[in-house]
Amino acid sequence: MPEEVVDKFQRQFEADKAKIQSGGPPIITAGSDDWYSGPGESDRYWLALKDQFEAEGWPDERTGSVDLSSSTVVAHTPRPERSTWDSKGLVVGYVQSGKTTNFTAVIAKLADVRYRLVIVLSGIHNGLRRQTQVRLDQYLKNLNPDRWMTLTGESRDFVVQTHEVSAALSEEKTVLAVVKKNAAVLDKLIKWLDTPNSRKALASAPVLIIDDEADQASVATGRINPLIRKLLSLMPRCTYVGYTATPFANVFVDPAQDDLYPKSFILNLPRPDGYFGPEKIFGRDAVESEAADEQGPPDGYDMVRLVPEDDVPLLRPGSKEPADGFTPTMIDELVTAVRWFWLATAARRMRGDSGHSTMLIHTSVKIAVHESYREPLQKLQRQAKDGLDSGRPEVLDEWRNLWEKESSRVPAEDFGRTQNTFDDVLPHLSEVIFTTRIVLDNYRSQDRLDYSDPSVVAIAVGGNTFSRGLTLEGLVVSFFVRGATAYDTLLQMGRWFGYRTGYEDLPRIWMTPSLSAAFRHLATVEHEMRDDIDRYQRENLTPSQVAVRIRTHPSLRITAKMGAAQPAFISYAGRRLQTRYFRHRDTEWLDSNRQAAESLVQEAVRHGQVEDLGGARLIRDVPVSLVKTFLSRYQVHEESPDLEPALMVKYIDRQLTSDPPSLAMWSVAVVTGEGGDATLGGLDIKHSIRSRLTDGHAERADIKTLMSKQDRALDLGLTAAQARAKSESELVALRNNHQVCHDRGLVILYLIEPTSEPVNPQQSTDGARPLRTALGAAQAVVGLGITFPGDVQTKSIQATHVAVDLTDVESENVDEALGVDTEGIA
Repeated sequence: MPEEVVDKFQRQFEADKAKIQSGGPPIITAGSDDWYSGPGESDRYWLALKDQFEAEGWPDERTGSVDLSSSTVVAHTPRPERSTWDSKGLVVGYVQSGKTTNFTAVIAKLADVRYRLVIVLSGIHNGLRRQTQVRLDQYLKNLNPDRWMTLTGESRDFVVQTHEVSAALSEEKTVLAVVKKNAAVLDKLIKWLDTPNSRKALASAPVLIIDDEADQASVATGRINPLIRKLLSLMPRCTYVGYTATPFANVFVDPAQDDLYPKSFILNLPRPDGYFGPEKIFGRDAVESEAADEQGPPDGYDMVRLVPEDDVPLLRPGSKEPADGFTPTMIDELVTAVRWFWLATAARRMRGDSGHSTMLIHTSVKIAVHESYREPLQKLQRQAKDGLDSGRPEVLDEWRNLWEKESSRVPAEDFGRTQNTFDDVLPHLSEVIFTTRIVLDNYRSQDRLDYSDPSVVAIAVGGNTFSRGLTLEGLVVSFFVRGATAYDTLLQMGRWFGYRTGYEDLPRIWMTPSLSAAFRHLATVEHEMRDDIDRYQRENLTPSQVAVRIRTHPSLRITAKMGAAQPAFISYAGRRLQTRYFRHRDTEWLDSNRQAAESLVQEAVRHGQVEDLGGARLIRDVPVSLVKTFLSRYQVHEESPDLEPALMVKYIDRQLTSDPPSLAMWSVAVVTGEGGDATLGGLDIKHSIRSRLTDGHAERADIKTLMSKQDRALDLGLTAAQARAKSESELVALRNNHQVCHDRGLVILYLIEPTSEPVNPQQSTDGARPLRTALGAAQAVVGLGITFPGDVQTKSIQATHVAVDLTDVESENVDEALGVDTEGIA
């Protein structure tokens, strides 16, 4: 690049620097140099984008959220007036939640601070690359056509350029390329950039590389990963930002290597209003970091319908069976799912919603299996249309019963609207069925999903083409029995996550009980992971100082690319744990736990002192050996990995040898409930009543909440009212400062009545919690709660999380490392 152009760049950087210093306080960043105070009044790219959002009728809150979240990303990038930098960051969004919108805004704002080249690495499929190109053309190029130079187009990936990089880069324009993560395409791009003249031009040009779906192909691959690293090495002033909703592979990259570990920053995008994610649909379990309340974590809306595991072979061939010649059985659940899709679409039409409406059927990745569904679905469509046209009362009654049954389970009133009646929906039903397209979408099919026509109604049968990035417009119903063994694969397949504006009450998902449980676990994993990421902001840390931990699962892999992941460590200090899941029909399992509890109480009474607290019997001064014996005998349900007795015993042993030692003595409480008379270990008590959630699990009972706040304070001398009035952190502090309890744990036992009818058998008024039903246990169930004293600095033990090892990673001062003179910079 000519010297006079470099001088112009430098003068502009000085002007930008002055604007930053005078434009208000910079955005506070975690572990990096604060320099960006948000967009300015002369920022042409962002202001044009913001005007477009407003022209499309975006609410101020939505535009403001995109503005703030994108400014936060920009603020974590290096000061653009530096001579060199190497920044690698990661932005974690939600599946189908607006990641593209965020990085579009980031591109606009970095273009406004004189980034001259933007490369977007957009997935591995042509469909996603094309979709991204269209979006960026619409929201960047078309709004400022004289300020953008595009190297790619809607139907054209990167090809060999006839001009050099030095001719493309200029002060007046920003160069944009949307490139598929394909070895041949990346090779062409690198060859264009890797010439002496090009390197000279790039030496003074800030470059932004956006890696969309950054966990796919970019990490731990033999061809793509080295090419991306080579691409970054060509640019002395390069900011790399990965975007993904499933960052597991990214946070497991070895941070000690010259790779794509997000050493500079990891940021969460805010969960947008109206977004349906795993937690909202499947609920989640409590996690260590959150303050407990009486309601506990959310249980999700009643939108999941279960497909029996035994019926899966009727829907797809086994792994060792040939796909050719397979004929699916239209089981009742599948027929119901299709019919509900038509009813829900008709309801949308009744509401004046003429948008696209889609049903997803995902049973297998095999193309022959996709093909096998065409004729059965077309037959079902013909039968449904003919049945409605006949007007027979019994046919209409079937449709009416399905509508009334399903529409009552997720009340429309929860979303601020009055529910339609079946008579409202019926006039639109026949037309919806008639116009439905059966689309088989895979890499070999010609008849792909196409939303270019208005008001598309489609039942889409497919596999991997639906599993990443690609949006299924107006997705209402999903029938999903695809097998998967890794967190990231499952989450990316969840095309039902996203926005359902105007029909929030209508989406339904049919899947197996095991998949439903897996998605609930993933909701817990995601919540905990995002809290770990938010910790960077709270504590002014970087990913080079503290690694993100990911909770493990007994049967699911986190990701196929575990990289440098190692077992993480956990402390039980200050934690309260409780059993939630029980094998309520397993007599041997229940009896074993009853015997373990009986023995603990009998021995505790013999060694300790018993107090009658009215709502419980409290035994103080119980030797730790009795507690350890009990924990070694008590069996915890396999879906409760946090409540692992072997880990707790290991932790207790560590505390016994610490300096000073603790947990040598314990208290044991036996709760007196509101049920019938009972005895446990010789103590007269009353059964506790705990009904179970209606979640379709025949062999597992989920009671949700076992312990109350006052139960956790039984040994602290508080009344029930005093305990309820205190926050969780106040209770922890009170225990740690207590003269006796500061070094003692508390075991709380509940003898749960086998029938345990629900106190309120109706569905909650807000519709957000499933119906409860009687526990229906084979015999009395022993519930366990346990509370540990201490703070987070207490010694930890290896636990059910993994993370990368940062021991040998230097946490350097960014300014010192780059030789930047920061004196006088605000």
